[in-house]
Amino acid sequence: MTAAFVHVCIRVRDEAASLRFYAALGFEQRGRLQFAGAHNVYLGLPGGDDVLELTVNDGRAEPYELGTGYGHLALSIDDLDAALQLLAAAGIEPEQPPYAPGGRTEYRICFLTDPDGYRVELIDGHFPTPQDPVPAG
Repeated sequence: MTAAFVHVCIRVRDEAASLRFYAALGFEQRGRLQFAGAHNVYLGLPGGDDVLELTVNDGRAEPYELGTGYGHLALSIDDLDAALQLLAAAGIEPEQPPYAPGGRTEYRICFLTDPDGYRVELIDGHFPTPQDPVPAG
């Protein structure tokens, strides 16, 4: 079997606020698909595929419960400090200043929260996924 990652879907209440937030992170609106009672808005980063699907349910007023299973989306950013300045100009502030997780010095991260409470991790520069050695056995 061959598989390819397509997209992540999140449910949002205020489409305009969500589009402003994700546009500030560099996402482009690519398409829209209407259903009875809901629609999807597809977003992608320049040069890439559509990787984020925003589902908007008609008439939804109350916030979605994010549950205990959701963690965050992660984006690598070529210049985190410059990106944070641009985001601040758009009224988007990180949860806390950038930091090096676990004392690692190769990169820094910080988290933002979108209008619906979803967390987005920004990673400064190239991100080699940290791995502990595989135990022999």
